[in-house]
Amino acid sequence: MSNDLDENDSDSAADETQQKPMFSELLLEMDTQFLVLSHPRRRYLLYTLAEQPQWSLRELATKIAAWEGDISEETVTADERDKVHVSLMHAHVPKLVDHDVIAFDRESEIISKGEHADQILKSLAGFGGSTDSGQESHAGREYNE
Repeated sequence: MSNDLDENDSDSAADETQQKPMFSELLLEMDTQFLVLSHPRRRYLLYTLAEQPQWSLRELATKIAAWEGDISEETVTADERDKVHVSLMHAHVPKLVDHDVIAFDRESEIISKGEHADQILKSLAGFGGSTDSGQESHAGREYNE
């Protein structure tokens, strides 16, 4: 009879384990994901990383300025690029680095995927990337300077 109780206890423990989803401690909280994705420049940066795993900050600033101005990369002025560069350097890149979404080498100004990049990209796709389809397709284009 004692064995029956032990078996029932282990069965109920197994049922409980099956009912509770197991989440990795390494996942970003949902609020953090929304924060990271809340600005179009950060989303654009992430779309570009989905297409190519490494970018210079200058390339990204040029691509974003072109997208925002609805112009080709070749016609982006130094002033337009510099404005986006400053915004990325002082606002958006640090936020993405703080949450390990991107890695940033300050010396070379190279951006690459961080530990949580794939999670954020999956979330972005799940949120309905079609609402950002223009941004997503522009970010996926070849870089031309």
